[in-house]
Amino acid sequence: DEAGRGPLAGPVVSACVILPKELLIEGVDDSKKLSPAKREYFFDIIMEKALAVGFGIIDHNRIDKVNIYQATIESMEQAVKACSQAPDYLLLDAMRLNNIKIPQLSLIGGDGKSQSIAAASITAKVTRDRIMEGFAKIYPEYGFEKHKGYGTEEHVEAIRKHGLSPVHRQSFLKKIL
Repeated sequence: DEAGRGPLAGPVVSACVILPKELLIEGVDDSKKLSPAKREYFFDIIMEKALAVGFGIIDHNRIDKVNIYQATIESMEQAVKACSQAPDYLLLDAMRLNNIKIPQLSLIGGDGKSQSIAAASITAKVTRDRIMEGFAKIYPEYGFEKHKGYGTEEHVEAIRKHGLSPVHRQSFLKKIL
């Protein structure tokens, strides 16, 4: 699964998580349904219990060059290839990876139906949030630590006041500027 398709700044991050078949982590759900504290809590458990985890990160420049859909596909492909153990089967949240020759099933709303997709959702979101918190230290005037690059009123006002940071997605900001 991926995190960061909609923000005005930062990367799109995907995760591929392989969990033991018998493992049940009570409370794991779609990352959007969990508080930041719960996501951090489950992130640590998932990273400890997973058989393998891989991440794919596509930066704002590539997103601007190819579009967010293609960048998301690329980040998911990177995540699968980055796994230390090759998956036997892929469960994807409403996506298809045509360049990955592994049997796969695309589930609409998959992060609410599959523990593996939910785990990937959580690990991708926490990883992306941490990246944005790092950018907040470099570009404090934008408040990335609060909104993680999403188009909140506060974020849009910061863009109008300070202009674009080097990590903003220019293709997402044509209507604002």
